[in-house]
Amino acid sequence: MSETALPATATATATASVPSGTVVAESATARGRRARIALRTLQVVLALFYAVASALPKLIAHPSASEGFAEMGWGDAGMYTIGVLELAGAVALLIPLLQSVSAMALSALMVGAFVVQVSVFDGENAATPLILIVPLALIAWARRDQNARLVGLVRRRA
Repeated sequence: MSETALPATATATATASVPSGTVVAESATARGRRARIALRTLQVVLALFYAVASALPKLIAHPSASEGFAEMGWGDAGMYTIGVLELAGAVALLIPLLQSVSAMALSALMVGAFVVQVSVFDGENAATPLILIVPLALIAWARRDQNARLVGLVRRRA
């Protein structure tokens, strides 16, 4: 028996009946709703971070971004490419069908950022990409059911 299902003899004050005849604890339903809201809020916050704090300086060629990419030897083309990838990931984090794929892609980008931080910048800000991978992994895992829907949609169109 799952933790959300209660025996039919449970008291009426702690339960609510759902149409299928299963009795579900109200606190579990509220907890699930709060978890969905928290996850969605996390997605919005990360999308804002990637769009405004990370992609925007690269796309407007802010001196702080330009200097870093020049030091790496990637130049403006690399800076704009990474900026576009981050902006695309930020937008995709807000599209239900693309949320999990976006979180995985941004995680891969953060792995690359970590490698660059360690190899080029002597690990100066290496913790930042690692910290960002944690919520991205949570989003990718929590929204993993969207991957099957996306694959089905792509197969139908092909």
